[in-house]
Amino acid sequence: MDTTTQLITIAAVLLGSLTTYGTNQLVEWSKRRETRRVRWDEAKLDAYAEYIGQVRAVIHANVLLYEVSAGMRTMPRSEHDLSMDLTEAGVAQAIAFERVMLLAEDDVVDAAHAVQEATAAIGWQARGVVEGTLEDWRRLNAAAFAAINQFHQRARADLGVSGRFEGDQHSARGLLLPGSRVEE
Repeated sequence: MDTTTQLITIAAVLLGSLTTYGTNQLVEWSKRRETRRVRWDEAKLDAYAEYIGQVRAVIHANVLLYEVSAGMRTMPRSEHDLSMDLTEAGVAQAIAFERVMLLAEDDVVDAAHAVQEATAAIGWQARGVVEGTLEDWRRLNAAAFAAINQFHQRARADLGVSGRFEGDQHSARGLLLPGSRVEE
């Protein structure tokens, strides 16, 4: 073989090696990026689920306190104990909310703020800070569940989950409050 052929062969081997190395680096970078994305999606999903779980716990604590204080339900626990349960649930909700704030995109954060505001309004009436009728109470709860549904929709979009559940059909099923007890 002459020198030119040998140089061309060496250049081809070097080019092939560099191309293989570059391709492998891109594949590894892509794998790391995908692993990081999945890890963040899992963290977001956990944060979103934890937050909604805490929101539901706060709503439940609000309902118990409201029904006991309004005389709609009797329980072996005092209003003070129920109020303390509500306070503890509120703290857990606030911590979960902060986690959402750290991980979520702007649309999800905005929806979470709306949920926070809606559940706070329920709490104010449950604690007696704000006066209101049973119908006011029902409107506050309906607004909270609408905010939760909006949060779900925004969180699903953030996580890349396809499908929608917005609309009247889903919202009509979202609020299960007992009817008024009227003695006849």
